[in-house]
Amino acid sequence: MSRIKTPGWVADFQKFIMRGNVMDLAIGVVVGAAFTGIVNSAVKDILTPILGCLTGGVDFSNIFITIKGPVKDTLAEAQKAGSVTINVGLFLNAVIQFLIIAFFVFWAMRLISKLHRKEDAKPVAPPAPSQEEILLTEIRDILAGRSSDK
Repeated sequence: MSRIKTPGWVADFQKFIMRGNVMDLAIGVVVGAAFTGIVNSAVKDILTPILGCLTGGVDFSNIFITIKGPVKDTLAEAQKAGSVTINVGLFLNAVIQFLIIAFFVFWAMRLISKLHRKEDAKPVAPPAPSQEEILLTEIRDILAGRSSDK
């Protein structure tokens, strides 16, 4: 029974995939995707309603400029009519959402950083001196005692 010969690049690919950097990146992508769900929910379900109340429910999505085609009152009507539009309001919404997400991530990372620092702040006792250090200290003390006797 003959074995199927694997190409040389397969081993190289396995080494590449198993390197720590690639695995760290893969884990980062998975955790990032999960964190994105948390951030999106916090923005959509918590922060956006609060901002909506504070701004009186202003909706930027219907701010648009019609370049070509029939002019309509709402963006949905203009798009349905086949108008070519510059969607200024949708862009503003995207910028505002980005700023909200950036603000949320900033505070979340700041909180995590503070919690992490508290764990690291535990006092660590200095390591006990090695046998060699103890012996050298004794020799130093003996030599210092001889020089003071003279």
